[in-house]
Amino acid sequence: MKYNYIAIEGTIGAGKTTLAEKIADQYNAKLILEQFEDNDFLPKFYKEPDKYAFPLEMSFMASRFQQLKDQLSTQDLFKSFTIADYFINKTLIFARKTLQDDEYKLFSKFFNFINSSLPKPDLLVYLYVDVDRLKMNIINRGRDYEKNIEKSYLEKIQKGYFDYIRQQLEMRILIIDANNIDFVKNQEDYDKIINVISKSYDIGIHRIELA
Repeated sequence: MKYNYIAIEGTIGAGKTTLAEKIADQYNAKLILEQFEDNDFLPKFYKEPDKYAFPLEMSFMASRFQQLKDQLSTQDLFKSFTIADYFINKTLIFARKTLQDDEYKLFSKFFNFINSSLPKPDLLVYLYVDVDRLKMNIINRGRDYEKNIEKSYLEKIQKGYFDYIRQQLEMRILIIDANNIDFVKNQEDYDKIINVISKSYDIGIHRIELA
């Protein structure tokens, strides 16, 4: 890998963590995993989204910022590069879809202030999975607080990612259609992903899609 910092993104259930872990293990990379299970507001949000959306998004923003600030400010000489299973800008993507307009306006001010101090990933890998398969993946991993996530919510979040990606003209983004591949059980599919990530460094474009 020629990249110093890679972020993996995708809607809930797309396989971000699994892919980040596999790459980190293969290349001895520094791995940053989102600590979402420590957020006490998350189960409450899925039950009462209107009531808990703002404290949830604020707490996620604070924890993500602190984690990335701590992890990215120190270099591990024994690791080849850094890979994370999230990009902090997901904070703004989720907030846009969950908050009221006045809440979002206040939230975005805080976000823009803290985000300016964090390094951006050299490559953003986005895993695209259709909503029906996302829902199936969520059910299969068996987290109680996720079982009632509605498809309409997943559709809103996925649209938020698409809108964000379309606006990032200067950022190198690799979009992987993961609907018909299984990079967990099929080594050939995983190797395809690794190959296109490796080659993307030398390709002078900002959009690469692997179907």
